[in-house]
Amino acid sequence: MPRRRGIMSDALKAELAKELGFYDVVQREGWGGITTRDAGNLVKLAIQKAEQQLARKGAGPA
Repeated sequence: MPRRRGIMSDALKAELAKELGFYDVVQREGWGGITTRDAGNLVKLAIQKAEQQLARKGAGPA
């Protein structure tokens, strides 16, 4: 089964990893070096930010 391409850009993932405090691991070992928990937290934070962005767009002038 072919591997799916990610939706998040590498720049966004790096920004979120810095915010979560494990970007140093990514730099040393690549994305495969992070823990499952860190990966989950990264996805959770990405979803939160996307929801906030959608809420801001929805709150604009109608």
